[in-house]
Amino acid sequence: MKNASFISILPLLVFVACFLGFGIYNNDFYAFPSPIAAMVGIAAAFIIFKGKIHDKTDIFLKGCGDGKILTMCIIYLLAGAFSTVSKASGSVDAIVNLGLTYLSPQYFPAGVFLVACFLSFASGTSVGSIVTLAPIVIDLAEKSNSPLGLIGAALLAGSMFGDNLSIISDTTIAATQSLGCEMKDKFRENFKIAIPAAVLSLIILLVIGLNSETQASAFQPSGEINVLLIVPYLFVIVMAVVGVNVFVTLFAGTIFAGIMGIFLGSFDVMGFSKLAYEGFTSMTEIFYLSLLTGGLAALVEHYGGINFLLNKISKIISSKKTALLGIGGLVSAANLCVANNTISILISGKIAKEITDKYELSPKASASVLDIFSCYIQGLIPYGAQILILISLSKFQIHYSDLVLNAFYLHILLIFTIVYIVFFKKNSLKGNSALQATNN
Repeated sequence: MKNASFISILPLLVFVACFLGFGIYNNDFYAFPSPIAAMVGIAAAFIIFKGKIHDKTDIFLKGCGDGKILTMCIIYLLAGAFSTVSKASGSVDAIVNLGLTYLSPQYFPAGVFLVACFLSFASGTSVGSIVTLAPIVIDLAEKSNSPLGLIGAALLAGSMFGDNLSIISDTTIAATQSLGCEMKDKFRENFKIAIPAAVLSLIILLVIGLNSETQASAFQPSGEINVLLIVPYLFVIVMAVVGVNVFVTLFAGTIFAGIMGIFLGSFDVMGFSKLAYEGFTSMTEIFYLSLLTGGLAALVEHYGGINFLLNKISKIISSKKTALLGIGGLVSAANLCVANNTISILISGKIAKEITDKYELSPKASASVLDIFSCYIQGLIPYGAQILILISLSKFQIHYSDLVLNAFYLHILLIFTIVYIVFFKKNSLKGNSALQATNN
């Protein structure tokens, strides 16, 4: 690890400036190919950082091959296959018709948010929830003439709810292990902030839906509903809720949807294989971007970029309240660099623990703040997995700006968290220093 300096974060700034700059200029964050923006940042890293080309290449390739990065890439491929095959088999249309028949479109935004909250909380994964629900949600919005950006944002926000609050989420496990507190304690602390934010968000979505100018007559289902076609999705949802590995869930769901499609004559075996591959290729851009940003993040971290950010933020801490805000800033800065909330928690967790001990903060409060800020940033960065998957599965019909503006839960969660930090009783932020001293 090299000494931290401003120079070490320049390649990341080049990537972000290139990605966001062209997006703002074109009024479309995905008009300029994101993998090319990442390549510009990587080229800057190779030029700016000192050392042998061989060493920098080795660091870059190890970053590309990081277990977390490869895990996400395989999930992208399986998600694309499942989405494409289930669509071709008629499963998506069957569920959409069912929704159009029994659910008023005015309740779509709130309904999508609630279902996403439940699935993400039960499964502990925002990506898995988005992958499972996005094909249905997107088609439902299109066929009902509902605002696609609003519906997509409801799915995004609901999925991040469980990612943050669920006790089996990677972020919860990483935060509690880093801060040395029990998951149940972190859950109770996090619950006080997340649930009121979710309730208020639900009310907002209900008000928006009920005040929609959409006419109910426009929402008529097309064709008969074949209940058999719904089974593959129920199968995937049950597996996700039970906690089956996401690889197994998506692979089994794709095979199930394929068998159903072959059985009902939607396609043959060769057609199934071509559809699965078509699903793979539909995720090409996000696949490349994840690999390249993984390598870029590894270079930035190796040459001190993340340490530079963490050190700068830690220097402005002067009280319990600024300590908690500092922990939030630490993990936010890390997440902007690596675009992965779990990894960002692991990166900033050690310093967060030192801050917690130094200012005698409650570990459960620190763990909650660490998790909330990481999930907030992850849910809004345009190069994060959650938004990339949503936009990719919608074939770029969902605009990034719509997701950011309509992700009410995420913004309310952040506001409630800051209010919690600034105005909460000081005693609630104190750690059990006396008890710790006795145990030591």
